[in-house]
Amino acid sequence: MALHKKKVVVIGIGCSGKTLLAKHLSRALPGSSTIIHQDDLCPPAEKVPYSDQYPDLQDWDDPEHCIRWPEFRSLLRQVRETGKVGDYTSHDHLNKENKIGVDEKVFERCKQELDDLQEEQKSQRVELVWVIEVVDMLDIYIFLHVPYSLLKIRREQRQVYVMQRGVWVDPPGYFDKIVWPGYVKAHQDVFKDLKTGELELCWGPKGRDLPRDVLPL
Repeated sequence: MALHKKKVVVIGIGCSGKTLLAKHLSRALPGSSTIIHQDDLCPPAEKVPYSDQYPDLQDWDDPEHCIRWPEFRSLLRQVRETGKVGDYTSHDHLNKENKIGVDEKVFERCKQELDDLQEEQKSQRVELVWVIEVVDMLDIYIFLHVPYSLLKIRREQRQVYVMQRGVWVDPPGYFDKIVWPGYVKAHQDVFKDLKTGELELCWGPKGRDLPRDVLPL
């Protein structure tokens, strides 16, 4: 039987719940799967530029430089062609995880239903998509569109991020000054209306048909 290589891609702003959802999806899938975390592909701190508007703040959220894009594209091509992540390693296990209980029977039922399809599935999960050539390498999208007020609360509660060479702590006001503007910039070509979640035509049912759970901002 032919092997169907599908990649489940979870997309959304920081603290929208991508990692938690990806981990639940991973538990629900039969066999093994790998989660590729956005933070693992961030540039080193010394290469992150400072904000033009706020010169005292490093801008980790501008889509142009928040990820090492060439390395990210190469990793996705490798996954797509081989089904393997090669030398990729993650430090996500060092971050604090907020547990949300899901009945184990839910995962068992999902695994059984997928097993009944009698098809071997391989799935990878990626967290942030901005460059269109990256988007077009992906098969399945799940877009998490979360209210501004909830995102701000979640980000300010987390604050500390474990990076490759240390930790990052958000300075006061970082969400409004850096994080949210970076999100708006990254998705200006996706939404007609960011508050309602209305998509541009190329991302809607007649385009890439981006599935999402839209919540009003």
